[in-house]
Amino acid sequence: MKDSFDRNIDYVRIAVTDRCNLRCFYCMPAEGIPYEPKSHLLCYEEITRLLKVLGGLGFKKVRFTGGEPFLRKDFIKLLENTAALPTYESIHITSNGTLLQKHIPRLMELGITKINLSIDSLDPERFHKITRRNDFKKVFDTFHSLVEQGFKVKLNAVIMYGVNTQDIVPLAELAKTNAVDVRFIEEMPFNGGYKENIQMYSARDIFADLKKHYPTLEKLPSKHGETATLYQVKGHKGNIGVIPAFSRTFCNTCNRLRITSKGDIKSCLYDDGIFNIRDFMRSGITDEELADKFREIVRLKPKDGFEAEKSRKKSEKSLESMSSIGG
Repeated sequence: MKDSFDRNIDYVRIAVTDRCNLRCFYCMPAEGIPYEPKSHLLCYEEITRLLKVLGGLGFKKVRFTGGEPFLRKDFIKLLENTAALPTYESIHITSNGTLLQKHIPRLMELGITKINLSIDSLDPERFHKITRRNDFKKVFDTFHSLVEQGFKVKLNAVIMYGVNTQDIVPLAELAKTNAVDVRFIEEMPFNGGYKENIQMYSARDIFADLKKHYPTLEKLPSKHGETATLYQVKGHKGNIGVIPAFSRTFCNTCNRLRITSKGDIKSCLYDDGIFNIRDFMRSGITDEELADKFREIVRLKPKDGFEAEKSRKKSEKSLESMSSIGG
């Protein structure tokens, strides 16, 4: 499907839960956020139905996020259902890595080997300060296990001014000996109300730090729908990426829809939810009516994140948490 700006929309991100066992301060307050009751969440049968319909419309990639997706009971069952669908060329998971390690053998059996792992510091004390949890060793052990088993791993690090800019080069060095993508993300305002004003460490700042340390840094060709500007250092096994998530300079190639755990469709990260697909499905509609609704939603996709932000109905723009939105 193409939107009104001739972008090919073929990628859906689905949050299976809004719950998380970390408390990263750029995502939510220390006490957490009010979680949705189970009955408000899309059930696995509903998610599978959505994926079947979207697959028939040309969607080829799905990413499951949270919260932390492995907190959802029987998440592996949903992955099994998805792997059985014939239409998806690529099934991805974004995880904080705290609960993933024991599932590695089953993921390999299912052929689900593309994992985004969130890790914002390689310093255990700084990791604890950011996440408010003492799980660094667990996450880093999971990273090594995934790499050793041949998974295609992307490391995601949110870079925050005055907090973890000193981690940029140490994290980038992981791409020297490991065939991974290390991706640095601008901090975004979706922090559950923890703080209103963000002192931005921009994509340009991140790139300047990388270029200073790696003078041979070379830009790689962009791929369809890629949010990261990718770079390579000569002799490194992996790549380095910078994601201008707040600057929003990649919107002209956006190829995605987001669906939150309670069924709100976000055609852009910066809108406040344009339609609740859960309630629509529970009203008894047919698959063709469901497909028509997705066609309508794709046609209305905004030009970019700035346009989407202007159309928000909610005035409190910082109160949503990425845990609620879906990673």
